[in-house]
Amino acid sequence: MELRRLVVQAFRPVIVALAFVAVAAAQDTSTDKGEQVQNAACLSCHDLRPIQTAAYDKAGWEMVVASMIDKGADVKPADKPVLVDFLVKSHGPLPEGPAKDILLNTCTVCHDLSRVRAHTVSRDEWEETLLAMLNEGAMLSDQDFPVLLNYLARNFK
Repeated sequence: MELRRLVVQAFRPVIVALAFVAVAAAQDTSTDKGEQVQNAACLSCHDLRPIQTAAYDKAGWEMVVASMIDKGADVKPADKPVLVDFLVKSHGPLPEGPAKDILLNTCTVCHDLSRVRAHTVSRDEWEETLLAMLNEGAMLSDQDFPVLLNYLARNFK
């Protein structure tokens, strides 16, 4: 027993160091290359809101990016597909419906669309989520609440 305790004490610093390395690797905070391009090229001229509320598909984002490059956005040719893919992933299309605009104007104030798309839960869980977001200050009217709930429950389950 004494030998085991001595071995554990001797290797404790190594175990702790390995644990820190594992935690650091798991918490990779590097920014997505597409997000880096967006931040450098797009946000130098305007804020994020027009991007957050657009919800274009790939063809739509390709047209927007080409238009912005024509207006002077500094996007290298090699970075254009990376930027478009990021925009589609984070700010891509949504299903049509009466609450699409509600979602774009309410939820994207704090979340990108990839987070909404990834939250595929039951209607009851969507209701809990919306109530929690109201508690956090989401600007969602009593009239829009059931419309958005129905939209989320139908399209993101």
